[in-house]
Amino acid sequence: MFNFRIPINDWVTKIVEYLERELAPIFDGFSSLILFMVDSLKDGMLFLPPLVLIIIITAITWYMAGWRNSIIAFLGLLLSENIGLWEAFVETLALVLSAEILVVLVGLPLGIMAARNDRFNAILRPILDFMQTMPAFVYLIPAVMFFGLGLVPGVVATFVFALPPLIRLTNLGIRQVPVELVEAADAFGATEMQKLMKVQMPVAKPTILAGINQSIMLGLSMVVIAAMIGAGGLGEDVLRGIQRLQVGQGFEAGLVVVILAIILDRITAGFGVRKKKTG
Repeated sequence: MFNFRIPINDWVTKIVEYLERELAPIFDGFSSLILFMVDSLKDGMLFLPPLVLIIIITAITWYMAGWRNSIIAFLGLLLSENIGLWEAFVETLALVLSAEILVVLVGLPLGIMAARNDRFNAILRPILDFMQTMPAFVYLIPAVMFFGLGLVPGVVATFVFALPPLIRLTNLGIRQVPVELVEAADAFGATEMQKLMKVQMPVAKPTILAGINQSIMLGLSMVVIAAMIGAGGLGEDVLRGIQRLQVGQGFEAGLVVVILAIILDRITAGFGVRKKKTG
């Protein structure tokens, strides 16, 4: 149809190669930081006897989501330990929590900036659309090129994949704060920071927590995909079951991923409800 071809492939390859060459020290330092964070979380949790950590997580679930959900968490955690997937469970939890820490550190400020600046929001919106519609597997390519194989690119790919919901819902939550409240804060002479921290953020908190919840669920959906580049955890067991056609092994690992997803979902959702009741 056309006599020319737009060289998108060549452009992207050259950009990635340039960044890989010029920013190698930054990527190495970031990789060390991610490894330290994940290993610290994982080693800290594995240092505790499984039953102790199970009781701690169950108690948190009870406090945040009620006794019914805590029973589900307790039984699910016992099952994870019983079928020999406790270490993989802890490694996956450490990976997801590390990625979520990065999501909150980056996504929350970007969401606030988007809510307070229409021009920045207009620029950011198509970027978020692109990030959310891009197939998850594509994120693995630059992650591997910049950070190699292993846990770090898995965390980075999970972080990028799970970032958009928090930015969008933070932006939405702040924009939905009633105008009357903002005007009242202005009338009392509140600074921009006071208005943000004392009025907008507290009112938008349920929406922001929903964004955190969604980003955690998206992060868990990347577990199996990240295992393809050596991220380990439960995704590795699922992937091994697929490769060897071992249905039982894949089902066990998938079941534990579901258990982890239910626990994290109930805790984060319960946090928003609890804040609303005490607020």
